[in-house]
Amino acid sequence: MSTSYDTPVVLDRREGPYGEVVLRRHGELLQIIANGWFLMDTSDGRSERLLVDAALDALGDRSRPHILIGGLGVGFSLAHAAADPRPGRITVAEREHAIIDWHLGGPLSGLSAAALADPRTSILETDLVTHVYETSATYDALCLDIDNGPGWTVTDGNESLYSPDGLAACARALTPGGVLAVWSAQPSPEFEETLRNAGFQQVRTDEIPVARGVPDVVHLAVRPG
Repeated sequence: MSTSYDTPVVLDRREGPYGEVVLRRHGELLQIIANGWFLMDTSDGRSERLLVDAALDALGDRSRPHILIGGLGVGFSLAHAAADPRPGRITVAEREHAIIDWHLGGPLSGLSAAALADPRTSILETDLVTHVYETSATYDALCLDIDNGPGWTVTDGNESLYSPDGLAACARALTPGGVLAVWSAQPSPEFEETLRNAGFQQVRTDEIPVARGVPDVVHLAVRPG
């Protein structure tokens, strides 16, 4: 028999420029749903933390690096980055105004309030793909978690980010020796090959075991410099 505890409760539902985005509570968990697709929840966060750690570790002893996190999600990556003394600046690119609202005093603020109050942190309300193609800024690390993986994008427009042109844009947005870290729900040898063909070096895939199914992964690559 189901109970109210077992039934997801919608906390907010918005129509944005990319479709519907929903925040709901399921028991103790908060979940983000986009256009009917489950994106993420507050159940774990190990892979999001690894995304940040792997990028910072790959930078070695670089002083006060500037990292770009895309997107904000439930806030695990941002909170973990802000808890680390190494970053000098933390920029977050999030295209959904609703998600930003949910963090700024909303139901997700418990995860991110301290990080958002950190003077190193700034939020850009922008599409990450557009930003990477158009920005004149450069970053020491790009920590990207906007899809379920290179072959499983949330919206069709995101596909270009994982193409040769998109990876060239990522390289332009990185400082020499900068690190590209891409979260994925499953390994992708094809994406590794695309990274190498785009000129990235030290390409590798770190796996994060999950309770069932194939592991989550973080694809890592370094811009030559």
